Amino acid sequence: MGMSRRSIALLALSALAMAVVIAACIGPAIEPLPPHPFWSGPTPRAIAHRGGRGLWPENTLHAFRSATALGVDVLEMDLRQTADGEIVVLHDDTVDRTTDGTGPVASLGLAALQRLDAGYRWTADGGLTHPYRNQGIGVPTLRQVFAALPQARMNLEIKGRGPAMAVPLCALIREHAMQARVAVVAVDQDAIDAFRLACPQVATGATRNEVVRFALPSAAFLGGRYAPRAQVLQVPERVGWIPVLTERFLHDARRLNIKVEVWTVNEPSDMRRLIALPVDGLMTDYPDRLLPLPSR
Repeated sequence: MGMSRRSIALLALSALAMAVVIAACIGPAIEPLPPHPFWSGPTPRAIAHRGGRGLWPENTLHAFRSATALGVDVLEMDLRQTADGEIVVLHDDTVDRTTDGTGPVASLGLAALQRLDAGYRWTADGGLTHPYRNQGIGVPTLRQVFAALPQARMNLEIKGRGPAMAVPLCALIREHAMQARVAVVAVDQDAIDAFRLACPQVATGATRNEVVRFALPSAAFLGGRYAPRAQVLQVPERVGWIPVLTERFLHDARRLNIKVEVWTVNEPSDMRRLIALPVDGLMTDYPDRLLPLPSR
């Protein structure tokens, strides 16, 4: 979900020129978005990044069940498609980092993928021990996650590029009646545009380009005249030396009823500071550190 160094440099170099263009071309202030049921309830929300990857093997049913038992508000997870078109929960484009297998996810059928050990490489002590090896922890399908945790709220990130996942993902969400319990995000504009067309009732997050288009007029005191087709901006606190999460950014998002969630926040001191701003959600690898804090 991060920005590359090239993106950071381009953003820094083009900010002033873009602000001038926006100032000349931007239209009148726009109306706030209507509330979406995905964000009903108190904030800030505790969002378990990949199910809490600092505590358990990431993007697994074990992680999602354990994070839910802790009391998190939202489970964050990543989606990819197998060679036979099944939507599975896995971050990387290969299985090498998190399983005992090798190769691209897109080249593996579901049966082959689910024979892999998704707890094989997880360690909390730099590789001295691997407590989740051979414990029957596999790569889950999104269908399995929906069936196992139908009352959970989930943040689903489409990985990869292009529109291929949009229609089957929408169909799966509708099949399990999860329209009000999921938000869908993506870095790729084509991927999220296709999903918004297929599933307009489901909440979505802003892409990287949409965040930049929102942040630049905000920095130029022109906030409120552009809003992405999204209910949430999921951002880091800063990109390199460039601050993203400014008071003006938060003010302009609130004025449009757009939520602001911050990733990935793992230190309690940072959690406390961001809660005090306030933000609408904190994404963390360690939900056990976030949940006990005051105002949570």
